[in-house]
Amino acid sequence: MAIDTADLPEPIDPEDLPPINTNPGWLSEDELAFVRGRLPILYVEAVPVRVDGQGQVNEVGLLLRSTPEGVMTRALVAGRVRYGETLRDALFRHLENDLGSMAFPLIPASPIPAQVAEFFPLPGVSPYIDERQHAVSLVFVVPVTGSCEPRQDALEMTWMSPDEALAPGTLAELAGGRGKLLRQALASVGC
Repeated sequence: MAIDTADLPEPIDPEDLPPINTNPGWLSEDELAFVRGRLPILYVEAVPVRVDGQGQVNEVGLLLRSTPEGVMTRALVAGRVRYGETLRDALFRHLENDLGSMAFPLIPASPIPAQVAEFFPLPGVSPYIDERQHAVSLVFVVPVTGSCEPRQDALEMTWMSPDEALAPGTLAELAGGRGKLLRQALASVGC
Protein backbone atom coordinates (compact mmCIF):
# COMPACT_ATOMS: atom_id res chain seq x y z
CA MET A 1 0.00 0.00 0.00
CA ALA A 2 1.57 3.26 -1.10
CA ILE A 3 0.89 6.70 0.27
CA ASP A 4 1.52 9.70 -1.96
CA THR A 5 4.11 12.11 -0.69
CA ALA A 6 4.31 15.83 -1.19
CA ASP A 7 6.81 17.30 -3.63
CA LEU A 8 9.19 20.02 -2.54
CA PRO A 9 8.35 23.09 -4.60
CA GLU A 10 11.11 24.31 -6.89
CA PRO A 11 11.52 28.08 -6.54
CA ILE A 12 11.85 29.85 -9.87
CA ASP A 13 13.51 32.93 -8.45
CA PRO A 14 14.47 34.13 -4.94
CA GLU A 15 11.15 35.94 -4.52
CA ASP A 16 9.37 32.56 -4.74
CA LEU A 17 11.19 31.23 -1.69
CA PRO A 18 9.11 31.04 1.49
CA PRO A 19 9.85 33.76 4.03
CA ILE A 20 12.52 32.92 6.56
CA ASN A 21 10.87 31.46 9.62
CA THR A 22 12.07 33.31 12.72
CA ASN A 23 10.64 30.58 14.98
CA PRO A 24 12.64 27.43 14.20
CA GLY A 25 10.24 25.32 16.29
CA TRP A 26 7.28 26.05 14.03
CA LEU A 27 6.60 25.14 10.40
CA SER A 28 4.89 27.25 7.77
CA GLU A 29 1.87 25.71 6.02
CA ASP A 30 4.03 24.78 3.00
CA GLU A 31 6.76 23.27 5.16
CA LEU A 32 4.18 21.33 7.19
CA ALA A 33 2.54 19.93 4.04
CA PHE A 34 5.95 18.86 2.75
CA VAL A 35 6.94 17.16 6.02
CA ARG A 36 3.53 15.50 6.48
CA GLY A 37 4.04 13.81 3.13
CA ARG A 38 7.34 12.28 4.18
CA LEU A 39 7.54 11.69 7.95
CA PRO A 40 5.33 10.70 10.84
CA ILE A 41 4.58 13.74 13.00
CA LEU A 42 4.84 13.52 16.81
CA TYR A 43 1.83 14.72 18.81
CA VAL A 44 0.86 14.87 22.46
CA GLU A 45 -2.73 14.43 23.56
CA ALA A 46 -4.05 15.07 27.04
CA VAL A 47 -7.14 13.80 28.81
CA PRO A 48 -7.80 16.50 31.45
CA VAL A 49 -9.17 15.03 34.67
CA ARG A 50 -10.13 16.15 38.15
CA VAL A 51 -9.12 13.87 40.99
CA ASP A 52 -10.22 13.49 44.58
CA GLY A 53 -7.93 13.56 47.63
CA GLN A 54 -6.91 9.94 47.04
CA GLY A 55 -6.01 10.52 43.41
CA GLN A 56 -9.11 8.80 41.98
CA VAL A 57 -10.51 10.35 38.79
CA ASN A 58 -13.95 11.81 39.45
CA GLU A 59 -14.33 14.03 36.37
CA VAL A 60 -13.09 13.87 32.78
CA GLY A 61 -12.87 16.99 30.62
CA LEU A 62 -13.65 16.87 26.90
CA LEU A 63 -13.57 19.78 24.48
CA LEU A 64 -16.48 20.52 22.17
CA ARG A 65 -15.42 21.63 18.69
CA SER A 66 -17.06 22.28 15.36
CA THR A 67 -15.52 20.81 12.22
CA PRO A 68 -15.18 22.92 9.04
CA GLU A 69 -18.31 21.10 7.83
CA GLY A 70 -20.22 22.33 10.91
CA VAL A 71 -20.36 18.97 12.71
CA MET A 72 -20.03 19.13 16.50
CA THR A 73 -17.43 16.71 17.90
CA ARG A 74 -15.73 16.01 21.20
CA ALA A 75 -11.95 16.26 21.33
CA LEU A 76 -8.97 15.76 23.58
CA VAL A 77 -6.38 18.46 24.12
CA ALA A 78 -3.85 17.78 21.37
CA GLY A 79 -1.11 19.25 19.25
CA ARG A 80 2.29 18.80 17.65
CA VAL A 81 5.56 18.67 19.53
CA ARG A 82 7.91 21.36 18.26
CA TYR A 83 11.53 20.75 17.35
CA GLY A 84 13.65 21.12 20.50
CA GLU A 85 10.60 21.05 22.80
CA THR A 86 10.32 18.55 25.65
CA LEU A 87 7.17 16.44 25.93
CA ARG A 88 6.42 18.12 29.24
CA ASP A 89 6.66 21.58 27.67
CA ALA A 90 4.51 20.52 24.70
CA LEU A 91 1.84 19.15 27.05
CA PHE A 92 1.84 22.33 29.11
CA ARG A 93 1.68 24.55 26.00
CA HIS A 94 -1.27 22.68 24.50
CA LEU A 95 -3.15 22.46 27.81
CA GLU A 96 -2.71 26.20 28.32
CA ASN A 97 -3.64 26.96 24.68
CA ASP A 98 -6.83 24.88 24.83
CA LEU A 99 -7.91 25.30 28.47
CA GLY A 100 -6.57 28.73 29.39
CA SER A 101 -3.79 29.90 31.67
CA MET A 102 -5.81 29.24 34.84
CA ALA A 103 -6.23 25.47 34.27
CA PHE A 104 -3.14 24.65 36.38
CA PRO A 105 -2.25 21.22 34.97
CA LEU A 106 -0.25 18.89 37.22
CA ILE A 107 2.33 17.49 34.82
CA PRO A 108 4.98 15.27 36.41
CA ALA A 109 8.65 16.13 35.92
CA SER A 110 9.05 13.00 33.77
CA PRO A 111 5.70 12.34 32.11
CA ILE A 112 4.98 8.79 30.95
CA PRO A 113 2.23 8.29 28.38
CA ALA A 114 -0.84 6.27 29.31
CA GLN A 115 -1.18 5.21 25.68
CA VAL A 116 0.63 5.49 22.35
CA ALA A 117 -1.44 5.72 19.18
CA GLU A 118 -0.30 5.58 15.58
CA PHE A 119 -2.58 7.45 13.17
CA PHE A 120 -2.62 6.73 9.43
CA PRO A 121 -4.30 8.59 6.57
CA LEU A 122 -5.73 5.30 5.24
CA PRO A 123 -8.48 3.38 7.04
CA GLY A 124 -7.74 -0.20 8.05
CA VAL A 125 -4.05 0.18 8.93
CA SER A 126 -4.82 1.14 12.53
CA PRO A 127 -7.95 1.97 14.53
CA TYR A 128 -6.72 5.58 14.52
CA ILE A 129 -7.23 7.72 11.42
CA ASP A 130 -5.89 11.16 10.53
CA GLU A 131 -6.63 11.98 6.90
CA ARG A 132 -3.84 14.60 6.82
CA GLN A 133 -0.87 12.49 7.80
CA HIS A 134 0.88 9.59 9.45
CA ALA A 135 1.22 10.64 13.10
CA VAL A 136 2.32 9.16 16.39
CA SER A 137 0.51 10.44 19.44
CA LEU A 138 1.60 10.09 23.06
CA VAL A 139 -1.51 10.25 25.24
CA PHE A 140 -1.36 11.47 28.83
CA VAL A 141 -3.98 11.65 31.58
CA VAL A 142 -3.35 15.02 33.24
CA PRO A 143 -5.03 16.27 36.43
CA VAL A 144 -5.98 19.94 36.32
CA THR A 145 -6.82 21.92 39.43
CA GLY A 146 -7.86 25.34 38.16
CA SER A 147 -10.68 26.78 36.10
CA CYS A 148 -10.81 25.90 32.42
CA GLU A 149 -11.89 28.42 29.84
CA PRO A 150 -11.66 26.91 26.35
CA ARG A 151 -9.59 28.82 23.84
CA GLN A 152 -8.39 28.33 20.28
CA ASP A 153 -11.14 26.61 18.28
CA ALA A 154 -12.83 24.89 21.24
CA LEU A 155 -16.39 26.02 21.93
CA GLU A 156 -16.64 24.64 25.46
CA MET A 157 -15.07 22.34 27.99
CA THR A 158 -17.46 19.76 29.41
CA TRP A 159 -16.71 18.01 32.69
CA MET A 160 -18.40 14.65 33.10
CA SER A 161 -18.11 11.61 35.29
CA PRO A 162 -15.88 8.78 34.00
CA ASP A 163 -19.05 6.73 33.31
CA GLU A 164 -20.51 9.55 31.20
CA ALA A 165 -17.20 10.02 29.34
CA LEU A 166 -17.07 6.28 28.60
CA ALA A 167 -20.71 6.03 27.49
CA PRO A 168 -21.04 4.78 23.89
CA GLY A 169 -22.69 8.04 22.77
CA THR A 170 -19.84 10.17 24.11
CA LEU A 171 -17.14 7.88 22.70
CA ALA A 172 -18.84 8.06 19.28
CA GLU A 173 -18.49 11.87 19.32
CA LEU A 174 -14.68 11.57 19.32
CA ALA A 175 -13.30 11.47 15.76
CA GLY A 176 -10.53 9.37 14.26
CA GLY A 177 -10.70 6.52 16.76
CA ARG A 178 -10.17 8.76 19.77
CA GLY A 179 -13.13 7.14 21.55
CA LYS A 180 -11.06 3.96 21.80
CA LEU A 181 -8.05 6.06 22.80
CA LEU A 182 -10.02 7.74 25.61
CA ARG A 183 -11.24 4.36 26.87
CA GLN A 184 -7.66 3.00 26.94
CA ALA A 185 -6.22 6.12 28.60
CA LEU A 186 -8.87 6.11 31.34
CA ALA A 187 -8.38 2.38 31.89
CA SER A 188 -4.73 3.15 32.71
CA VAL A 189 -5.91 5.18 35.73
CA GLY A 190 -8.51 2.71 36.92
CA CYS A 191 -11.66 4.01 35.19
